[in-house]
Amino acid sequence: MIQDHNEADCPVYAHPACARDCPTDTFPEEAMPANVAYQLIFDELALDGNPSMNLASFVTTYMEPEAEQLMLAGLKKNYIDMDQYPQTAEIHNRCVAILSNLFNAPGVPTGTGCVGSSEAIMLAGLAMKRKWRDRRLAAGLPADKPNMVFGSNVQVCWHKMCKYFEIEPREADVSPDELVLTAERARGLIDENTIGICAILGSTFNGEFENVQAIHTMAEQLNELHGWELGIHVDAASGGFIAPFLHPELVWDFRLPLVKSINVSGHKFGLVYAGMGWALWREPEDLPDDLVFHVNYLGGDQASFTLNFSKGASNVIAQYYNIVRLGRDGYREILLRTMHNAEYLRERLVATGHFAIVDKAHMPLVAFCLNEEEGKKPFSCFDIQDKLRSRGWIVPAYTCSKGAESLVIMRVVVKQNFTKSMADMLVKDIVKAIEFLEAHSQLVEVAKQAATSDDEGEVKISIDAFVFALGHTLEHRKSGVQTQGVC
Repeated sequence: MIQDHNEADCPVYAHPACARDCPTDTFPEEAMPANVAYQLIFDELALDGNPSMNLASFVTTYMEPEAEQLMLAGLKKNYIDMDQYPQTAEIHNRCVAILSNLFNAPGVPTGTGCVGSSEAIMLAGLAMKRKWRDRRLAAGLPADKPNMVFGSNVQVCWHKMCKYFEIEPREADVSPDELVLTAERARGLIDENTIGICAILGSTFNGEFENVQAIHTMAEQLNELHGWELGIHVDAASGGFIAPFLHPELVWDFRLPLVKSINVSGHKFGLVYAGMGWALWREPEDLPDDLVFHVNYLGGDQASFTLNFSKGASNVIAQYYNIVRLGRDGYREILLRTMHNAEYLRERLVATGHFAIVDKAHMPLVAFCLNEEEGKKPFSCFDIQDKLRSRGWIVPAYTCSKGAESLVIMRVVVKQNFTKSMADMLVKDIVKAIEFLEAHSQLVEVAKQAATSDDEGEVKISIDAFVFALGHTLEHRKSGVQTQGVC
């Protein structure tokens, strides 16, 4: 323990504790002053990306100071201790009721807060499997080969759910011109062992809303034809906080009788910091009671259906703050602004002449690829991604899912704190990245031209040949103006 008064009062970086290595695999023996520990960790975290420039993630990176104050107070509360924090439990139940109403649930509000949509999907998948199993066993039929039908564009949590709960995943391929699940693609994969169909409202790859109503019509036809009880789960992780405010006429939710459950991410367009998700069921009977644990801490029945237990109350409180603070009008205004900024970014990208747009403008997300002519150049979206990172931008490049693997796209999630000015700066840096890559690829070609092979096949580059070829390649850069050195 450091006890010397002078050491305690000395500047942080002059303190002896700063000379120690930060622990990586062994518990440190000695303590250090709080300000030194803080500074060491703070400095390490500077190596992370800037959240405001992280255009890859859907997760919220800005909340109002008042929301952050409420979250700070909620950190001390274990949300699961309902008897000790009954008002936090009440706020949770209000959120469930409000979101159930937002999604037009006809029955008693049924749902739970989760750490994210991944947990919500686990819970919904487990409920669908249990309902299917109980029906099969009651009819004297085997229930050992459940399957779930979805498009290859699902988020990885769907594969986890199938693996963890021993459900066969039946994936429908997508195509470069249609990157989502359709009713026709799903139909051929469905049989009597299908526990449900997943429809996505806002694909991770290009932000597209799948046609839930068409999938619902197809499922109704199969149910009538075969006597099945197919249900639909809507993965509305992104779109659940968009469609009700921007597209209220779109029928995708509990207005469709076969939609049995919905997940939505509060930490995406619900505008809450990570991790906040919600799992909602159409009616109480759609959630098997034997999966629910009942407690009476509040003097009445309180249902609990989660995969984890202890967690802070911050995110639930923050979700309720946004609902109270913004209302429908506030969410709509924020989303309209983000949609406007997304459209502006699309126009700027197309104007460069380098890109084609892949998204359908269903949500504030811009997905784009190199256009056909640019695709012939010796660099790819992956190279642009890497070059942008040197400027601090985090813009993902990735191949599309099964059936469209040949399509490489980039994606920008336009969050509320992504402004038109940032769009201008991003496009400027993208153009600079392409100019750099074009020049770099020319140098590579020059090196290839200057390369020769000896009798043993070893490749050598003639310096004279390289300089000669380089001079011709960079001829356009020569001018009579002397360049000024820059330190």
